[in-house]
Amino acid sequence: MHHATRARRILPALFTTTLLAGGLLLGQAVTAPTAEAAPHRTCNVKQLRNQAQDERNRGAQLKRLGAHEESRRAYARAAALDTRARQCERADEIVAPPIWK
Repeated sequence: MHHATRARRILPALFTTTLLAGGLLLGQAVTAPTAEAAPHRTCNVKQLRNQAQDERNRGAQLKRLGAHEESRRAYARAAALDTRARQCERADEIVAPPIWK
């Protein structure tokens, strides 16, 4: 293959890679759920709030036991869950109902 030009080696490989990537993307697009099938609610706010409370309780317990670094991480997870719950509530308020309803 030493007599073949560089383009003759690179172009078929590039073409094959492009075809494979396109096939993978097309296959994923076909199996992806449609946006119409999604429920109106974005997430379970009550469950997120309960998880945040559990993390705060865990953080308080770790703090009492003297594990301050782990306690700080638990409180950070609780804050992140609270933020996510607020985002979900806001998204549920802002989202417009479907036209047909």
